[in-house]
Amino acid sequence: MRRTIFIGLGAMGLPMAENLAASGMLDAVWNRTHHKAEDTAMRLGIRTSPSLSEAVSDCDTAFLCVRADEDVLAIAGQLAECMAENSIIVDCSTVSAQTARTVAGNLASHNIHFLDAPVTGGVEGARLARLVFMAGGSASHLESVRPMMQAMGQTVMHMGDTGTGQATKAVNQVMCAGINQAVTEALAFGCRMDLDMTKVIAAISGGAAGNWFMDKRGASMLGGRFPPGFKVELHHKDLAICLAMAEALAIPLPLTERTLDDYAILKNMGYGEEDISALFRLKESVAQP
Repeated sequence: MRRTIFIGLGAMGLPMAENLAASGMLDAVWNRTHHKAEDTAMRLGIRTSPSLSEAVSDCDTAFLCVRADEDVLAIAGQLAECMAENSIIVDCSTVSAQTARTVAGNLASHNIHFLDAPVTGGVEGARLARLVFMAGGSASHLESVRPMMQAMGQTVMHMGDTGTGQATKAVNQVMCAGINQAVTEALAFGCRMDLDMTKVIAAISGGAAGNWFMDKRGASMLGGRFPPGFKVELHHKDLAICLAMAEALAIPLPLTERTLDDYAILKNMGYGEEDISALFRLKESVAQP
């Protein structure tokens, strides 16, 4: 049986680690803020250490869920020096496809295997173990860790070679931007016409315009509540990655550019920690008479 560490205990990583521990397949955790790892390890009955090399001792599998490309590069570099040959590192962060390929190449020189396996489903999906994993890399290595992924999610898709997981996640993030723009703009339009928006959402949800985002965020945004399921600042970071990838392909993404600009406004207004449905704040203000 594989011995596994989960690295990164943020809004997504913590419930993922908890679900993995509940399945009996987690041996250790590590987090840059050590007291969070200590509290989690004590609660879950597993081990940790302030030192990553000590925390990962005896583990042959590491799951990562950290914030940015530079974090993945740095942590993978440390793991390359302390994990045994033929270990598997699975990165569930959202980074560029090029970063995934760079990390895979660096680890391969140490005979350590790598999967880029970003997730979608938000904090709710992480908490309820309903995430979707989009994995790039070796199919055989994916099969080795599939039981662990299934403890954290409902779907595990092999997308192809290294980098295809992150490329698929980029498609997902661009689509989320468009959905956010459409739903928030439409609901602000309905509010401006003084419609009963509870009835509007109920009516629309059963038709062609029905979607997860409206179902999960419609009522809260109309009530002026934006508790983070997916933070504005994180989607802003992800969309910047998407635009860089698109620029390399000479593909324009105008809707993504507009959303990036809108998120920058929200961040400057102090709403970067709110859910991306906070875009409704801008749409509603424009729709005011």
